[in-house]
Amino acid sequence: MSVTEFGGVVAAVPTPFDDLGRIDTAAFVEHASWCLNNGCDGLNVLGTTGEANSLSFEQRRAVMVAAAEALDTKRLMVGTGTPDIETTVALTALAHRLGYAAALVLPPYYYKPASDDGLFSWFARLVQATAKNPIPIYLYNFPQMTGITFTPAFAARLAEAFPDRVNGAKDSSGDLGYARQLAEIPNFAVFPSNEATLADANADNYAGTISATVNIAPVLSAKLWKSQGNAPLQDRVLRLRHAISANPLIPAVKYLVAKRTGNPVWLNAAPPQPSLGGAHQEKLDLLATQVHQPE
Repeated sequence: MSVTEFGGVVAAVPTPFDDLGRIDTAAFVEHASWCLNNGCDGLNVLGTTGEANSLSFEQRRAVMVAAAEALDTKRLMVGTGTPDIETTVALTALAHRLGYAAALVLPPYYYKPASDDGLFSWFARLVQATAKNPIPIYLYNFPQMTGITFTPAFAARLAEAFPDRVNGAKDSSGDLGYARQLAEIPNFAVFPSNEATLADANADNYAGTISATVNIAPVLSAKLWKSQGNAPLQDRVLRLRHAISANPLIPAVKYLVAKRTGNPVWLNAAPPQPSLGGAHQEKLDLLATQVHQPE
């Protein structure tokens, strides 16, 4: 997969921590490799599911380097957005030097409300400061977390101003009407965060999906991507997604990865992520037994 072909089924992979909060890069690489070998076209490293905004620069760098050394970086997108431009530039430039296919960038989310002109100036500075490390940039729209929505007009303005750098967006808003508007922007690849949208991806002009719940049964999403319009399969994918996300999402995904691997390191999450109670664990235990049942 080349940089320009990044797309399809992309798992937003979690980050494993030991009991002292140190990152277990070996466990990370094992799960990432499993995803790539079981249906994923690509991976989103250090996104929301990867708890990137609970990590220091050095922790993020360690994950980026470990992934780049062990995996095909042309299949990797990495989250590099932080509230300050200097750190964002440093992480984005590092992503290019390590060979990542794309950088996924949050808006500077502390100072709100943020005007389109203010956001444009911030992203223009990012593009200019990384001109010698020209990795493709994807906007990360997650207003529930950031309090900022990239308007379609803003996204189009940015893509028109920097067509060689601003290549698309991941939309975690859950608003498919909004995602469809983004997908109307010329040469702008859009990834909703719900893998059930793969059933109509070609019709809606989506480049694929980037989703946390893809981590659990990526082969199902891969089948849906290849057999769009398959309503029974779409229903199965959607029911699995709902069953996982009915729990605290990041701990639930990590719990199910722990069930697959038998590695308890996945049971840890960085504060302020909650611990899963017994009722959640019982539901996920039952779900784990059903995930790989025949269709």
